[in-house]
Amino acid sequence: MQNTAIIRRIDGEPAWYPPGATEGARSLGHETELAALRAAVAERRQVLIFAVPGEDVRLLPLTITAPEKRHFAKSLPFTLEEELAEDVDDLHFASSEVAPLEYAVAVCSDDHMREYEALLSGLPDVGQWIPEPLLLPWQANEWCLVLEDDSAIVRTGRCEGFSVERVMVPALLAAALADTTEPGAVVIYGQQQDSDIELLPASLRSKAQWRRGDLYAAMMLTDAPEPALNLRQGDYARRLPLQRWWRQSRVAAALFGCALALHLVATGLDYRQLKEQNLALRGAREASFRQVIPRGAISDVEKQLRNQLNGLTGSGAASGFASLMERVGRVVSTRKSTDIVSINYNAKSDEMRLNIVAADYGEVEQVREGINETGLEAIMENSSAQGERVRARLRVRDRS
Repeated sequence: MQNTAIIRRIDGEPAWYPPGATEGARSLGHETELAALRAAVAERRQVLIFAVPGEDVRLLPLTITAPEKRHFAKSLPFTLEEELAEDVDDLHFASSEVAPLEYAVAVCSDDHMREYEALLSGLPDVGQWIPEPLLLPWQANEWCLVLEDDSAIVRTGRCEGFSVERVMVPALLAAALADTTEPGAVVIYGQQQDSDIELLPASLRSKAQWRRGDLYAAMMLTDAPEPALNLRQGDYARRLPLQRWWRQSRVAAALFGCALALHLVATGLDYRQLKEQNLALRGAREASFRQVIPRGAISDVEKQLRNQLNGLTGSGAASGFASLMERVGRVVSTRKSTDIVSINYNAKSDEMRLNIVAADYGEVEQVREGINETGLEAIMENSSAQGERVRARLRVRDRS
């Protein structure tokens, strides 16, 4: 944990262990120390961990069944309700899975959690709040103690430990010894070897490994807290630093807002100008329409004018039929014994089918040739005798 800065609460104030600390924790109430901490964090040289006072936290190992895992987070307070003296509604629960279906659980009051928030409010954001006992090194079949002036931090298992007054250590170690198997070694960090070892039950004194040091010296032997039981969960989880982001980006946001406002104003002015031009064009078009059609409702000016023009000049279909009929009629009129019986005009193909009755087949052929001489193409589709006369059907169209 050489790249980790530990923050503790000492005498009601935050203090920290800088890298290579040899004189204990340094109070962050001094501006120089606070500046040093901020500089270390700004350079990304330090990971901050708040050592949650062990006397404020209860650590519990918990084993669950596979069906319970699905709703573990919601059911955890009620699972431990009978083991806790306080109302679970006033407690904060944090957990960390250490093995399949095995969890390390920390329980702390909401009042204490709010105290920690207030304590750390003036510092750089501390992402991990780890109980003090879990910061001590630990191995299977081994206990670890850190003895300070009037207090002690004890770790007796992977997710078991406590912090108490020094005078309470013998009684609590004896109780822990009664609940579990005797450890093979007890590592003690302190300042007075003889008096420190005397705090152990008699059966453990021969297994004591005393070392001079404090909490920071003990933590230097570990790479990272194990398990990483972070109390910043649930209602106390880290939040996005929206205020910091706003401070950093408010100038850019203000410039963007101004640019957007100017763009909207310019767009509005362009729209207003185009709208005025459109109204002017509509007025001019309606005025021109009234010059042609003084009365009547105005709906679609272009369509109304087109219909009016077609009514005056005739459609393309009408002019095509008239042209065919004029030339065919001129030929037939020269044949006194030839009569037109019926006419069928197809505007799409611009052709006409003509049924005539003539004196004989020769006259029918003369009519057909006469039509061809006008520049048209007359094709006889069929003919038949009708009494003493001949009935014929001609198809007439422009010569292509």
